[in-house]
Amino acid sequence: MSQYIEYRSQNVHFTDTGNGQVLVLLHGFTESLEIWNSFSGELSGSFRIICIDLPGHGRTANFAPVHDMELMAEIVHAVLSYCRVQKCVMLGHSMGGYVTLSFAYLYPEILKGLILFHSQTDADDEEARRNRDRAIEVVRQNRSGFINQFIPDLFAPVNRERLKNEIEVLKNQAGSISGKALVAAMEGMKVRKNKRDLLASISIPVFFIAGRQDTRIPFNKVLEQIALPAHAEALLLNDVGHMGYLEAPEITLEAVRSFALRAFGLPTKA
Repeated sequence: MSQYIEYRSQNVHFTDTGNGQVLVLLHGFTESLEIWNSFSGELSGSFRIICIDLPGHGRTANFAPVHDMELMAEIVHAVLSYCRVQKCVMLGHSMGGYVTLSFAYLYPEILKGLILFHSQTDADDEEARRNRDRAIEVVRQNRSGFINQFIPDLFAPVNRERLKNEIEVLKNQAGSISGKALVAAMEGMKVRKNKRDLLASISIPVFFIAGRQDTRIPFNKVLEQIALPAHAEALLLNDVGHMGYLEAPEITLEAVRSFALRAFGLPTKA
């Protein structure tokens, strides 16, 4: 069910469906909670699914010139508090993974497990920050041109023709996001903090989903980070870029379901 809460006098949009243990799904940059419609429909038979539009995305308001990951995590926490969630497994795609890591730092007692879906722990290095600054200038000058180039590049080349309709849907969704909101998210990602120490000390299970053809999250970097947590699991996908929920939906959906069940200590199918 689509709902809103008020946070700092602004609206935050989320959906809350299903029953049982709570699985929180967070989208990435230029996306909205709508990317999880298929996953939510399938998983709501096993879990209570909460999906949240992050600041400036979907139907959630802009909050600041910089939407840092801590602010986003605080807004996620406000939604979960409103929904009276005491424990959950949290999944974050791309930027949503950065938010999930900040949430794990700020509110570790709530998490039973976390899923980094095409995401990783490191802060931007100098080159990445320069690239974000260039992207910010492109958005300010030609927002639609940025979106039309950015979205297809998230997919492995082998999947772009097959998923051309899905790519157009994502472009249209991204087109509803203001330039200010896109810039605020990029500024927030640019200043995010390194979370390797967090993963190295975390006691809950961590699940990595990575695409070998991901141009946004280097595959080798993910492989390094899998070694950090005491309990880590991974799904490594061939012929997949940054968008596994569309490029390999069946395998990623079932992997998420199985991991969340185990994280909650629930029986999984034989």
